[in-house]
Amino acid sequence: MSVHIDIAGLRPEQAAVVPSPLAELGMALHALSEPAHHPGLQGWVTGVTARLDPHLADRMCEADFLWRTTFSDLFLPWAGLPDRRTLPGATLAEELDQLDKLSDEQFVDAAMEFSCGTCYGDTGPTTLSDPRTRRRALELAAARGPRQLHFGQRLLADPPRIRAWLRQFLRDCDEAFFAEAWSRLRHQLAADARHKTDLLRRKGLAEALAAVSPAITLDAEAARITVDKLGDGRTATGDGGLLLIPTSLGWPHLMVLHRHGWQPVLHYPVGSPELAAPQTLEQLAMRMTALSHPVRMRMCRHLARSAHTTSELAQVHGMTAPEISRHLAVLKKAGLITTRRRGRYVLHQLDVTVVARLGSEFLEGILR
Repeated sequence: MSVHIDIAGLRPEQAAVVPSPLAELGMALHALSEPAHHPGLQGWVTGVTARLDPHLADRMCEADFLWRTTFSDLFLPWAGLPDRRTLPGATLAEELDQLDKLSDEQFVDAAMEFSCGTCYGDTGPTTLSDPRTRRRALELAAARGPRQLHFGQRLLADPPRIRAWLRQFLRDCDEAFFAEAWSRLRHQLAADARHKTDLLRRKGLAEALAAVSPAITLDAEAARITVDKLGDGRTATGDGGLLLIPTSLGWPHLMVLHRHGWQPVLHYPVGSPELAAPQTLEQLAMRMTALSHPVRMRMCRHLARSAHTTSELAQVHGMTAPEISRHLAVLKKAGLITTRRRGRYVLHQLDVTVVARLGSEFLEGILR
């Protein structure tokens, strides 16, 4: 499973790396709603929560499905503007103006994505224009709970009122906690954007994408970017551009905007040592499958304590050497054991550091 971006015809100058204050505010709201996703931000989350005005905290819960799951494409409004080449604004105020430029149809469909589970890549009728789609959206909203249903009903009945509510809410969040955070974060994000832009101009898109994340690959011959994620999706730059948006608050989320008709966006985390070499999802699945077998689990108990030969393991487990060898081959292919020769003996041992990382790698993989 992966997300593919067709970049056929994309010129070098049409790819840009730009920080976005509105996108970072979306990640801030997400971290405040789902602190378990972001253990490195616990101190910041605790500090903001402790001094948050109770009325603003209540409003934050009113539509938290816009940012709790990850965050809505409404936080990337410039990607939905008609020319598909618009860059993020330099300030939050500029980006809120860009949010105002989205049509009501775009706004409603993006806002209903998480609350109602509408199809992300759907090119059919919009929720506002089609009564059947509207009924289905409200049915799905009801299944998610009363808050989602109430929000969906208000949104469909009066989109301008909800748009005004959201704009004011985001401005209040900026005043309450985000402006202070952005004054610190923007320097790191600007430095990362300059570095990636330099790579883009001097060494090309492949080098820049590799620096963004090893989970992103470019097939130059096929003119296609592939992002290793637990999900399927396709989009194309077409006659528009490609945007790379750094976030300081986003680890472990590596997100791809691939909404139909919108400019493709890679929203990637910076400044996290855990991102140095993330495992591919295929490798992660292989390792977890290898460890799930009861015989291999018992073998790992011995291999974690010291190195053993195949014969020793066969004797301990009451199995034949060929049977043990097959299990060792699975563990070795998954990169879970190391092998070294001592004289005429071959010794196998569990790579404890790799196994210890599986918990965090699993979390990074499913949240990527």
